[in-house]
Amino acid sequence: MKMKSLGAMLAGFALAMPLVAQTPVEVKIDANAGKKLVSPYIYGKNGCVGDSKYSGSLVGADIKNVKLAQEAGLRFARMNDGNNASKYNWRKCLSSHPDWYNNVYAHDWNGSAMRLRDNLPDLQAMYAFQLTGYVADNKDHNFNDYEYNQSQWWKGTVQNLAGGGEPSANGTKASVEGDYKLYLQEWPADSTVAILDYWKNDLGFDMSKFQYWSMDNEPEIWSGTHDDLPLEFTADEFIEKYIAVAKKARALYPDIKLCGPVTANEWQWFKFGNETLTIDGRYYCWLEYFIKRIADEQKASGVRLLDVFDLHWYPTDKSFYSLMNLHRVFFDEKFSYPSANGLKTIYGGWESISQEMIFARVNEWLDEHFGEGHGITLALTETAFESDDATTVALTYANFLGTFMENGVDIFSPWTWKVGMWETLHLFSRYSQEFNVQAISSDKGVSAYTTVNEAADSMTVIFVNRAENDAVDVQVNIDNFSVGDGVFKKYELSGLPKQETFTSHEQNALKVGYAKMENNQTLITLPAKSITALVLSKEATGLKDEAQIAASFVAYPNPTTGEFYMANYDGVISSVEVYDAVGQRVYSLQDCEQMNDLRIDLSQCATGVYYAKVYTSIGCFAKQIIVKR
Repeated sequence: MKMKSLGAMLAGFALAMPLVAQTPVEVKIDANAGKKLVSPYIYGKNGCVGDSKYSGSLVGADIKNVKLAQEAGLRFARMNDGNNASKYNWRKCLSSHPDWYNNVYAHDWNGSAMRLRDNLPDLQAMYAFQLTGYVADNKDHNFNDYEYNQSQWWKGTVQNLAGGGEPSANGTKASVEGDYKLYLQEWPADSTVAILDYWKNDLGFDMSKFQYWSMDNEPEIWSGTHDDLPLEFTADEFIEKYIAVAKKARALYPDIKLCGPVTANEWQWFKFGNETLTIDGRYYCWLEYFIKRIADEQKASGVRLLDVFDLHWYPTDKSFYSLMNLHRVFFDEKFSYPSANGLKTIYGGWESISQEMIFARVNEWLDEHFGEGHGITLALTETAFESDDATTVALTYANFLGTFMENGVDIFSPWTWKVGMWETLHLFSRYSQEFNVQAISSDKGVSAYTTVNEAADSMTVIFVNRAENDAVDVQVNIDNFSVGDGVFKKYELSGLPKQETFTSHEQNALKVGYAKMENNQTLITLPAKSITALVLSKEATGLKDEAQIAASFVAYPNPTTGEFYMANYDGVISSVEVYDAVGQRVYSLQDCEQMNDLRIDLSQCATGVYYAKVYTSIGCFAKQIIVKR
């Protein structure tokens, strides 16, 4: 085989850039268009710290969880624990668990609130009011699940067995129903809102850190989740309870953020059980009915009754293609959602429509019934993504975050938390800026979520390439923002493993590289299934071109007796290969992104001249190495 000459080999090494596709995706960014504040509370999740009694110092899992929250930039935590909040007794720190026989267990919201106050002071926490009229009273009548099956989960955990119930063999309805009077007590509106006064005046909390309060949880399905209670939970009954609690809460805490109706899922967005809801002969789907009823009462009473319109959603879509389109359900009027079944009941019958655009619809209803300028924001406080692939989860989560940034959503707190989500949260929360601006992509498979800071001298563009198998070249053009000519950092997430990779702001799976800007333009390549953040400013980094970057990679000692090191500045080196003078590869070092100092051992090589081929995100460079004995 004919060997390459040394000169030809070096020419092939020098500054090799990725080949550009014939027709790159075009992304046009206008820093003056569509500018809106990004809510920090979209960087949220359900749960953060434990709710046992607090002794003043963190122990166990709380230490790890607080560090992750700090390092990733978590800004919001929904702490009420879903269905377990509906029967929470804040005076006795007890709650009845509807998904575990209705047994009563200790929970201390005071403790979790203190942990957050002391360790995450910049985080906003959400707790909840109870609207069922009943809360836990004692643990004396719990079903002995340990004696029954060593406390193992089975489908029968939803039976009403606390209070003397007896289980059925098939795990459906209890053969003998427990008596709720033995383990619950009545809980009127005055009792549920009195926690505000207790936290402010007795515990001395700064209530601005606990401003958002959920108006209970998923009332449309109380007939199933809380079927131990003696009430018929109609839509009107729930609304009357909501209004009573909202008025009393507003009186105690005028700046409170009341969040409702906390709807259970896509079906319940449109139906409250089997009820037909009408006002003056006109049919209303459940969400619009709730909005109109609350708006009418607010106008009549002069008391603000709703601050955040809060939904839950648990899509069952599992294919990669479906997951990459889930974010379009909320605002995209052109997206036909195949799973939009509840939507078909929106007008009372069964329609063929599938354009869900649920948050866009909610905004229209809010404008119609409250009037423009109402100030009511949007929230999705529970959801889950049906995938076990970390990169797919990361992309799905990124799509939601970017869409909510673009459309001014106030709160986003997924219920389930999977591998890939800490990495994505960190990338968005730590590198995005305060204001979203317009970015238009020529390809639906690529999004460019763009933010600028208040001073308008820093910009972050987060690209999501939803192509499952193909890298994509993207031509970026920026208007109304002056970017300095030169090289800027970019941070990439792709190819995430099954194990958690996020440890801290310094230790994570981000691959750091560079993009070269010239005349407010750049051409970058996005790997398949990737999220890439490009951080720009009016002043470029000190490295102006590829030659300077190449010169920055110094091998030492050089000459060497066999072992030398190379500093991996910002983790930009992906791999190193070493060739002898006739082009034979004698050494290879892969997966260098997470290494700081690269150790290369040529102790088995003869004395002579060698060339290290250094692969980076912006090019490929050659370094001459001399081995002496």
